[in-house]
Amino acid sequence: MLCTVTQVEETKQMTKLIPLLLTTIIPSTLVVQASTLFVKQGTTLDRSMGPHFQIPPACLNAFVTISMLITIVVYDRAFVPAIRRYTKNPRGITMLQRLGIGLVMHVFIMIIACFAERRRLKVARENHLFGLHDTIPLTIFILLPQYALGGVADNFVEVAKIEIFYDQAPDGMKSLGTAYFTTTLGIGSFLSSFLLSTVADVTKRHGHNGWILNNLNVSRLDYYYAFMAVLSFLNFLCFLVVAKFFVYNVDVTQTKSGSEINPSSSQEQDNTGISPSIPQPDGKS
Repeated sequence: MLCTVTQVEETKQMTKLIPLLLTTIIPSTLVVQASTLFVKQGTTLDRSMGPHFQIPPACLNAFVTISMLITIVVYDRAFVPAIRRYTKNPRGITMLQRLGIGLVMHVFIMIIACFAERRRLKVARENHLFGLHDTIPLTIFILLPQYALGGVADNFVEVAKIEIFYDQAPDGMKSLGTAYFTTTLGIGSFLSSFLLSTVADVTKRHGHNGWILNNLNVSRLDYYYAFMAVLSFLNFLCFLVVAKFFVYNVDVTQTKSGSEINPSSSQEQDNTGISPSIPQPDGKS
C-alpha cells in the first residue's frame, strides 16, 4: 500500500527526533539516583531536627519539586522576558539551548554528589564508623545542594524534552511525541539498574571491596558518582553533535497543497517567480 507524501514527511519528522531521544536517556538515569542512592546515603547521616524529631531521608526529594517550581516561575517571569530582548526569540532561548543547559547542570550535580560523598566517608573514617547501621555525625542537609540543583536541572531538561518532542511532532503524531518523553524515563530507569549492578560486579573482581556495597560506610560511592559525571559529560558532547545537525521541523500541512492536493503549484511558482516562505519554529533558521 502506497503512503501519501504527508505520511512520509511526518514519519521523517519523528525519525529525526530519535537521536535527541537517545541523548536524553542518561539524564533520566541520573534522575533515578535521587530516589535510590541519595536516599540510601541519607539513612547513614544525622537526620535530627530538634530533640524529638528525625526527618525521613526520602523527604529530601521534596526539595527537588520545590526548587523546580521556584525555578519555573523565575524562568518564565524573569529570565525569558529579559533574554528575549537580545535573542528576539519568543521562547527566550531555543528548546535545544534549554536542553543543553540542563545537561550541563546534570554534570555538576554528579560532581557535587561526589564531593558530598567524599566528605561523608571522611567523617566516617575519622570517627571509625564502618558498621552497616552506624550513623555518621554529619547532617543530612549536606545532600541538599544536589537535590536542589536537581530540581533546577529538571526545569531545563525535563520541560525542554516534553516541549521539543511534542512541538516538533506533526499534528497527527502528538501522542507519539509525548511517548518519546516517557520512553526516555523508562529506559533511563532500566539503564540505571544496569549500570549500578554492572559497576558493582566489575569493581568487586580480583578481590577488591567494590564501589557499591550494601554497607555504604565501606563503599566508594564517590567513585561511582565521578563515573556518572564523566558519562554525563560524554553524553553532553554527543548532544552537541546532534544539536549541530538538527533542523527544526516545519509544519507539513503548510506544504500539502504543493505536494498532494495541487500539483500545479510548482508551475505557478515558476510563472510568478515567488515562493511562499515557511516560518521556522523556535526562531532557528
